Amino acid sequence: MGKRKSKAVAVPRTEQATQFLKGQASQIFKSVAEKDDVLVVNKHSTPHVVIISYERYKQLKEEGANI
Repeated sequence: MGKRKSKAVAVPRTEQATQFLKGQASQIFKSVAEKDDVLVVNKHSTPHVVIISYERYKQLKEEGANI
C-alpha cells in the first residue's frame, strides 16, 4: 500500500440541503472533488449525509474502511 496522503480536517465544511434544490449541486460536487473536501449536508439543521471525493473514497476502501 502506498503512503497515505494526510489531510487534516478539523471541522468539515457544511451545506444546507436546500443548496441542492437551488441548482448548486454541480458546483458543490466540483468543489468537493477538486479540493478533496469532506462535506456534511444538513437537513433541517441536522447532519444528514456526508459527501467525499471519489479519490478519498477509494483511499478509504484501500485502507479497509467499511463504507
